[in-house]
Amino acid sequence: MARTLKTYQTTGGFFDLAVAAPSMKAALELWGSASNLFQSGFAKETNDPEIVKATMANPGVVLRRPVGSNGPFKVESELPKLSALAKAEPAKKPAPARKKPDDKVAKEDKAAERKAAELYDLAQKRRERDERKAAAERQ
Repeated sequence: MARTLKTYQTTGGFFDLAVAAPSMKAALELWGSASNLFQSGFAKETNDPEIVKATMANPGVVLRRPVGSNGPFKVESELPKLSALAKAEPAKKPAPARKKPDDKVAKEDKAAERKAAELYDLAQKRRERDERKAAAERQ
């Protein structure tokens, strides 16, 4: 059974980063972080519907947007404007979980989460296979 994916967000350099991953550890690995950004308060789980939708469409892929902006997260993002860098604020506490007003919406959300989790698992297997190939070629 596919694991449930959650959306995590942090800031890295000139970009805000977001990723759909099954755990904080997996998110840190995808971001390439050597330290626990969650423990130090530099990363958080987010429930923002727009961010969740974007990351669930690309599970296991780090999405970016210019730091300090409210634009959408994308795979490829432009650099931030100087004025946005001056206004950038540190990450805030996560918003409370939104309530599902309708059973139909909840079922659609669960189906989308399952599909995103399956896509994440496939991408993870592909990354592992590519790493094994690269190691075999080096030997």
